[in-house]
Amino acid sequence: MPAVSAITIFHDAEPYLREAVASVLGQTWRDWELILVDDGSTDGSGAIARALAEEHADRIRYVTHPGGANRGMSASRNLGVAHARGRYVAFLDADDAWMPWTLERQVAGLDAHPDAGMVAGTMEYWFGWTGRPEDTLLDHTPATGLPPGSVVAPPALLLRFLRDQTRPPGTCSVLIRRATLDAVGGFEESFRGMYEDQAFLAKVCLTVPVLLSGECAARYRQHADSCYARSRAGGEAEAAEARYLRWLAAWLARHRHDEGTEWEELRGILWRHRHPLLHRVMRRLPAALASR
Repeated sequence: MPAVSAITIFHDAEPYLREAVASVLGQTWRDWELILVDDGSTDGSGAIARALAEEHADRIRYVTHPGGANRGMSASRNLGVAHARGRYVAFLDADDAWMPWTLERQVAGLDAHPDAGMVAGTMEYWFGWTGRPEDTLLDHTPATGLPPGSVVAPPALLLRFLRDQTRPPGTCSVLIRRATLDAVGGFEESFRGMYEDQAFLAKVCLTVPVLLSGECAARYRQHADSCYARSRAGGEAEAAEARYLRWLAAWLARHRHDEGTEWEELRGILWRHRHPLLHRVMRRLPAALASR
C-alpha cells in the first residue's frame, strides 16, 4: 500500500492536467499513488487522464462517476477518497502544481507530530504561469501569521480564518491523515463548487489539531476559468459565503458542544453573520437607551 494517496479531480482541464500530473511524478517522495477523477469532462482531458493511467499503470488510476456524470467537486473528491489506499491523502486540483518537495516534507511533518490530524502549507498565488513578466510580478505567497511548526488546536485556526487573521489554505497545500478524513465524513457533497474546500477545512479545524508548516507547498494558478474566478465574475460569491456560514453554524450546533472562550467567540461570530440586521440593532441599542 502506498503511504500517500494523491487525488486530482478535473472537469474540462485539458490545458493544465499534464502539468499537474508532472508535478506529482516529480516528487522527491516516491511512495505515492495518484487517482485521477473525471467529473464529467467534455474536452480532451479524459483522454489525457486515461493515457497517463496507462503509461504509469503502477502508480496512476483513472476513475469517473457512473455514466460519466458531472457530480461537482465535493462528490468527485469523495470518489477519489473511496479509491484511495494510503494512510495519508493529498489533493491537487488539475490546474495547480506541487513543489518537488511537498510530499516529502509534509509526510515528515505529520510523522513528527502524531497529535496533528492534518498539515497545511502555504501556497503561491501563481499569476506568472502565463510567462508574461508583468504577471510574474503579481506572484505572492501569503504568510499564516503564526510561527512555522505551530500546531493549532480546535477551534483557534478556524477563528483566525473568520477574523481574517490567516488566509485558509487551499486543498492543494494540505496533507491529511486518512483516519482524520474518515472521522470528519469527507467533503460535503451539497457544496458542488465554491466553498467546498472551506466546508471541509472547517470540519477538520474543529475536530483535530492542525500543523502549520510555514513552507510553500503548491502553486495556485490564477486564471479566468477557475471555479473561484467564474463565481466571482457571476456575482455568486456573497451568496455562497452566506450559505457556507449558515451551514457552518448548523454543523457546529450538531457536532460540537465544547465550552470555553474561543468556542463562545466562534458561536458569536457565526450568529452575527446569520443575523446581521439584528446584530446591528443590538449593537446600537445601549447607546440609544443611554441617550434617552
